[in-house]
Amino acid sequence: MRTNVRLVLFAALLLSYASSAARAETPEEWIKLGARVHGGFGAFIPVGIPIGEDAVRRLNAQPRELAVIYYSGEKVPCACSVDGVMLAVGASPGQGTVQVAAEKSPPGTFAVVIIRNRKTGEGLKYTVAESWLPQLSKINATILEPLARYNSVMNAADLFTVESIAKWRIGRGPERLNRPLSQLEDSDPKRHKLR
Repeated sequence: MRTNVRLVLFAALLLSYASSAARAETPEEWIKLGARVHGGFGAFIPVGIPIGEDAVRRLNAQPRELAVIYYSGEKVPCACSVDGVMLAVGASPGQGTVQVAAEKSPPGTFAVVIIRNRKTGEGLKYTVAESWLPQLSKINATILEPLARYNSVMNAADLFTVESIAKWRIGRGPERLNRPLSQLEDSDPKRHKLR
């Protein structure tokens, strides 16, 4: 009997640790993950991390429950921030849950990120203003240590705005990831700013 109780307690502890570890990486772990996925750790990757973490919290999602479509700004040299989003939400191109759109985000934006809960259909639209591009480029050029880059971006105030967007009908989500951004923006007359 005691062995069964100990085994149950150990399993519960292990499960608790595993789920918390998947949600609460240290800065050093984020840097290691980002560098492994991306090949280096610049200032653009941590732009996506708080977006992904915010979406997981707001959409009450578990790993692999979110789908992401990323629209990069016209003046942005690469879509590096999607790697941060992808890591934070547990999505991947191999699962078909993260896509970088060929369409660019609207003028004046660094990126627009649409994140949806695949089970509930709820969605959020994150916008990073283009005005962040010079500051992020300066961080890349002048701050060489990855932890300092991470901290510079993660401590930035008002990095993004977020608003709710229309729900998908359940079961129709992933195949609709490639909808043009203009259709997503006009799909919900009741959408509202959340931040």
